[in-house]
Amino acid sequence: MTLQNKLLNYFLVGAVGVFLMALQVAPAYANSGASKTKPQPSSNKTVSKITFPQAWEGIVKVEASSLSPNYLAPWNTGRPNSGTGTGWLVGKNRFMTNAHVVENATRLLIRLPSDPKPYEAKVLFVAHDADLAIIEPIDQTAFNHLKPFVLSGIPALNTEVIAVGYPIGGDRLSVTRGVVSRIDFNAYSHTMVDAHLTVQVDAAINPGNSGGPVLQNGKVVGVAFQGFNGATAQNVGYMIPVPVITRFLKDVEDGHYDHYVDLSINHFPIENPGQRKALGLPDDGLGVFISTVHSAGSSYPLVQNGDVLLSIDGLPIYSNGLIRLEGELVDLNEIVERKFKGDKVQLGLLRAGKKISVEIQLKRFTPMVSTGKQYLQQAPFVMYAGIVFQPLSRDLFEAYSMTDSVVNYYYREFLNSELYAEKPEVVILTNVLPDQINTHWSAYKQSVIDEINGMKIRRLSDVPVALQKQGKKPDFIELKIIGSNRPLVMSREQAQLAHPKIMSKYGIYLDQYLGE
Repeated sequence: MTLQNKLLNYFLVGAVGVFLMALQVAPAYANSGASKTKPQPSSNKTVSKITFPQAWEGIVKVEASSLSPNYLAPWNTGRPNSGTGTGWLVGKNRFMTNAHVVENATRLLIRLPSDPKPYEAKVLFVAHDADLAIIEPIDQTAFNHLKPFVLSGIPALNTEVIAVGYPIGGDRLSVTRGVVSRIDFNAYSHTMVDAHLTVQVDAAINPGNSGGPVLQNGKVVGVAFQGFNGATAQNVGYMIPVPVITRFLKDVEDGHYDHYVDLSINHFPIENPGQRKALGLPDDGLGVFISTVHSAGSSYPLVQNGDVLLSIDGLPIYSNGLIRLEGELVDLNEIVERKFKGDKVQLGLLRAGKKISVEIQLKRFTPMVSTGKQYLQQAPFVMYAGIVFQPLSRDLFEAYSMTDSVVNYYYREFLNSELYAEKPEVVILTNVLPDQINTHWSAYKQSVIDEINGMKIRRLSDVPVALQKQGKKPDFIELKIIGSNRPLVMSREQAQLAHPKIMSKYGIYLDQYLGE
């Protein structure tokens, strides 16, 4: 998918806020700790006690215990949490659910609708960018007789579907009926930066429905995954459609998930007649203007800023960014959505008045990934002599409610100004644990680290190396922060003596975690 749609999901509001393009769309996950969405008013279409078809035996309740990272005290293992969702049999002893149901999970249990016994399960594959996951029971004896559900296609508008699951943490299957009301390319609230094909239904998708199958004529047409809270819209829910599901299943066939690929470009409509004439375009309603080509992305350097994108894999691109695929008008991203790492795509371009064709080999755009929500059981950090270093992320930014102007600049412009080329991870001095060794350093909390002992800091893993490095003054440790000419200096010998005392004083058992 292009950055055009994704970037809309993470721009700042003012200096310290972020907003979600999906307008308060939240995962429908029943969390018994901090709930991720407000329960919607019960629909009179919901039936909580039913005699279900035998095929529905493969719809299970998923109970998850998890640890949420503590970005304010990253040396702690995290905050314990629990919640419930729904899963359904997609293959032999394999159940599909949402990624947000199993995020940061330390223990998973699944329950069959006709068996009260809980069965322990494990995560096999997780796709945070598609909000899908596959889990498997550890003891498979009770599940061998079950038949997997059959996948169908994209349901037609104004046709009826049913969402089956365990909403509001209930122990019995519940069914909600609704009508397909829209098929569109929308934001997924799980990462807040990914957008894919979605299907909107006028059925309530309540907490606990997450991961459950949406059925039409007994076949799966989608996975329930998010809905508006009650203050925004009533009885509006979203499901992940079959093309996204089948892509995930295809991707993991080799035992590894390779993630979505990306053109890594920004494009805009060309609808003004004067602009079209200036670019040498006929008045045929085709073509979008490429404003940004990211140097770390798939399209660079074959595509250039200022090119006009006319076609993709031979399909003409309308000036609003849509193409006609399989008889339907869809976002041009849908072509890339169906491809995998290493696949190629043909682009037709207009450059300086001449039509050219280029072939792009697709890959993941990792700088975009780092701007979304992360799902780790422990937040990455380095703590030395009371000074805490952490990589800038959406989660960190929100946890500290950061207001520093330099940090805000790196947060806002990380992609637009390609700051990732210089700093793939922007390392922040987030906190100072008071001690005599770091007196007067507190004023520099929430600062971007430029150098340590003369070594440029490009990512968090550089920090422990640089701290051991001897700079121009071997007896001292010297930090330089962006936006200040004053170096921060401490005695190396005194820091080495203070470090274990600070760890003991503040109950810190681990002084660094660089991530997996």
